[in-house]
Amino acid sequence: MTGAVLLVLLAAEGFTILSVGQMLTLHFFIGMLLLGPVMLKAGSTIYRFTRYYAGSAPYRHKGPPDLLLRLLGPVIIATTAGVFGSGIALAITGPAGRQPWLFLHKASFVIWFCVMTVHVLAYLPRLARLIAAEFRPVSIAERRAIGYDPVTGYGPPPEYGGPAGYGPPGRYTSRAAAVLGGRGVRLSLLVASLLAGLVIAVLTVHLAGPWHVTGFRQ
Repeated sequence: MTGAVLLVLLAAEGFTILSVGQMLTLHFFIGMLLLGPVMLKAGSTIYRFTRYYAGSAPYRHKGPPDLLLRLLGPVIIATTAGVFGSGIALAITGPAGRQPWLFLHKASFVIWFCVMTVHVLAYLPRLARLIAAEFRPVSIAERRAIGYDPVTGYGPPPEYGGPAGYGPPGRYTSRAAAVLGGRGVRLSLLVASLLAGLVIAVLTVHLAGPWHVTGFRQ
């Protein structure tokens, strides 16, 4: 879900580049808004990477991404940090301190765009299925299979847990339970990241003002 939201916001940010002189304030605003979801996505990616190579059973069972995507992962994170880091530096220093930040912003964006194109094209065929799975209601049969009580919200008794499941005894152990427990957390984190980005954008959008006077070419 975070990836889909990022795709929409990044597309909007890319649209402003087509006429950045006229849509500079919008470019600043969306860029700052993106900080929250981008940090959430980077954090979740690094977390999954760490859990997989630490030998966590559910992550090992799911398996790693394709080799090409694994190789591109660090490049995407590094160039994303470059694009947003240089963008923040440009906002803070203003037109008077544009270099070397403007050059770094453009250079990192070119590399980021190339690797992200490969990344998006690799995941795009699966995007609709992933979003549908995120919002698919968990069936009553699945709930009953884990002893889920829709009234109290309590899950299965402790004896349903164990090393074969997704957690220690007393934790949800089936896919249905994992969905019930994880979906709300993911949605809450996404909303929180968007709100954080919105606060940052509102508080910093005035920094676009000086750039309207001088522009980017000087």
